[in-house]
Amino acid sequence: MLPSPRILTLPGRRFLLKIEDSASASDYGKYEELRQEIWGFPQDALAGPRNLECESFLHEGSSLFLAVYVGDEAGGFPEDAAHLAGFSYGFVGLKDPTAGFRSPDNLWFYSQYTGVRPEYQGLGLGVPLKEFQRDVLMETLGIFTVVCTYDPLTAINARRNVGRFGMDVVEYRPATYGPFGGLLNRVDIPSDRFFMSWDLRRELRRPPLRLDEALAAGAGLVEAEDVVVEGRRGPVVLEALRGLKPDEGRDLVLVRIPRDFYAMLRETDVAAPSVRGIPVEWRAATRGAFQGLLAKGYRVVDFGDAGVPRPAPYYVLRRPS
Repeated sequence: MLPSPRILTLPGRRFLLKIEDSASASDYGKYEELRQEIWGFPQDALAGPRNLECESFLHEGSSLFLAVYVGDEAGGFPEDAAHLAGFSYGFVGLKDPTAGFRSPDNLWFYSQYTGVRPEYQGLGLGVPLKEFQRDVLMETLGIFTVVCTYDPLTAINARRNVGRFGMDVVEYRPATYGPFGGLLNRVDIPSDRFFMSWDLRRELRRPPLRLDEALAAGAGLVEAEDVVVEGRRGPVVLEALRGLKPDEGRDLVLVRIPRDFYAMLRETDVAAPSVRGIPVEWRAATRGAFQGLLAKGYRVVDFGDAGVPRPAPYYVLRRPS
C-alpha cells in the first residue's frame, strides 16, 4: 500500500507531496523539464519520458519519483508541468556489487536529484520532501539506507543533510563529474563531492552546538574575511580565503565554508582573475583540509553557524577518542 499524499501549508501557498504513479509516459517528461530549469545543463539529461516511466518501481524498474505540486486558486493540485514545484528522483542500488541482490541488507537507495523550482526556493520544501522520501523508502520499499552526493561547499545542502538529518560523510570525491557547468556549477571549478550515507533507522542524538566557544578556543581551521569585489552584477560582498591552520591534534575542529557558494559562483563568473579565482581557492583549500582530516580519522559530526557580527557556516569534525 502506498503512503497517502501529504499537504503542506507554507507562507502563502499550499503544496501536495505524492508518489508519481502515472502509467502514461508523457507524464514523466515534466521531471526532466524541471531538472533543466533548476540545474540548467543540457549536456546532462535524464532518460526520455518512455524510459523514465519504465524506470518507476510501480512499473518495470527500481526508481522512485516524488512530486511536489503547488495548489491552484481553486484549491486543487493539478498534476501537470505548470504546477510541478519540486521533485525527488533516485533508484535502488547495491552496497556490495559482488553480493548482488541475494540479501535485502545489501540494498540501498541512491538519491540522485532533489530540487525545487526557483520561485519556490527558500520556503522550506527541501526538508519535508526528504522526510517524505524517507518514509516511502521505509514503509513501501523496505529500504533503510540512502546514499547521495553533494558539493561540500554548499551550506544549504549541508544544513539539511548533516545538520538536520545527521547523514554520515563516507568519503571525499575530487572532481566527481569532471567539467560540470550549468546554473549550480561552473566548468572551471572541480566538481568535488561528499559521498553521504543516511541510516533511516538511526535516532539522531548529539550534544548542542557550542561553535562560538570552539572558535574562541582556536578550533577554526579556515581563515577568511569579507571583501567587496566587482561581481557580475556589480559590487558585492564575498568571503575571500586567507589561509588554513593545522589541526594540531585537536579532538574537535571546525571547517568554514562560504555562506552561499551558488551565489559566489555566479558573482565571480567574470574576467578579472582575482575575482574569478575566489571559489577556486575555496575548493582547493577545503579539499586539502577535508581529505587530510578524514585520513586522520576525523568524522563530520554536525554543521551550524557561528561568529560575529556576521555568522558563517561551519562543519564540525571530531576525532574518535
